[in-house]
Amino acid sequence: MSTIQTTAPALDLGHIRSQFPSLVQTVNGHSAAFLDGPGGTQVPQRVIDAISAYLSHDNANTGGAYATSRHTDAMIVRARAAMADFLHCGADEVVFGPNMTTLTFAISRAIGRELKPGDEILVTRLDHDANVSPWLAMAEDRGVTVRFAEINDEDCTLDMADLASKISPRTKLVAVGYASNAVGTINPVKDIVRLAHDAGALAYIDAVHYAPHGLIDVAALDCDFLVCSTYKFFGPHMGVLCGKREHLQRIRPYKVRPNTNAIPNCWEWGTLNHECIAGVEACVEYIADLGRGTRTPFEGRHTEVTNRRAAIEAAHAAIHEHERALLERTIDGLRAIPGLKIYGITDPARFDERCGTLAVRVTGHTPLELATKLGERGIFTWDGNYYALNLTEYLDVEKSGGFLRIGLVHYNTTEEVDRLLTALHDIVTP
Repeated sequence: MSTIQTTAPALDLGHIRSQFPSLVQTVNGHSAAFLDGPGGTQVPQRVIDAISAYLSHDNANTGGAYATSRHTDAMIVRARAAMADFLHCGADEVVFGPNMTTLTFAISRAIGRELKPGDEILVTRLDHDANVSPWLAMAEDRGVTVRFAEINDEDCTLDMADLASKISPRTKLVAVGYASNAVGTINPVKDIVRLAHDAGALAYIDAVHYAPHGLIDVAALDCDFLVCSTYKFFGPHMGVLCGKREHLQRIRPYKVRPNTNAIPNCWEWGTLNHECIAGVEACVEYIADLGRGTRTPFEGRHTEVTNRRAAIEAAHAAIHEHERALLERTIDGLRAIPGLKIYGITDPARFDERCGTLAVRVTGHTPLELATKLGERGIFTWDGNYYALNLTEYLDVEKSGGFLRIGLVHYNTTEEVDRLLTALHDIVTP
């Protein structure tokens, strides 16, 4: 049990930012403002230390009859338990891999063993291509049909009526993102899972972009598979897949013969990146510590928690409030910039339907030009399609450079937002 106030406390940004060594960098005399979180967040010192400590003391393969190998085995067990708390699932339902894309390609092939011509898979126009191309490739090999759920042009949200209409008894899997990595839309995932299950289909959720912004609860979602990448939530470059135990036991992976039975190991290909798995445990602990009273992460109060999952819940409550304030300030300022268009939800009454990721275009300026000029001032943003290729093609911006993407996470400050707004205004109105 945990005691969490309904109004989340303000994050102690001084304490938080002091843990991230990269945040003190300068560019051309300007402090670096990392507004590039959707492409990968920065990491706290404890993650760096955990990776270094593993390589310094325990670097070994698993299953050996000696100390460092046993230490490696124990570390992986701890990291699975940490991710199980982060996702709210069983530790034996946690699969490690290089990244979400690799894991999805691998498991899509295994799921494809059970599909036949005439079966259908439903994907969406809003998704990162890592939750589209693996299904297209497998479907081509298996003679399976892939259908696309469309979006509402005016706010870049999923057209739920269209999605529901395309789920039928032929649908075997629905693949959808928890949140759009391009425009920040948070999808009604629980409703989509229910629609898939009502038709007897599996639900495959890409939570890569949602993970740093919102609490994930796979038990409540009841999804069959959920994937994320830890480098998007303050950890190392690793991917994690959570699969329902019954599916991981039933579906047959493509594996080398000595490791084909026990879950979750049978879903992990080759020797894992042990040092980064050590970093995964550290990044989950970093998030949990944001919600623990023992390190006083909040200004003027403590949150009583009795386990790591409760601490993660408390941390996300505070993260949500902080990012919401940054989002409101950013959108208010962007609206005042001449010629600037924001793609996605802009109504403050609907901000619970989006996270702090903003895609914009400015008349007369390419996204690359804007990102380059901002980068020269120490403000890091992204330009392009970010692999949300179906969306940029659908919105007819792909051939002209895609979007300028601004990404807010919990270590960002109002001062950084104000710097961005001032710099953008100066660039487009010289």
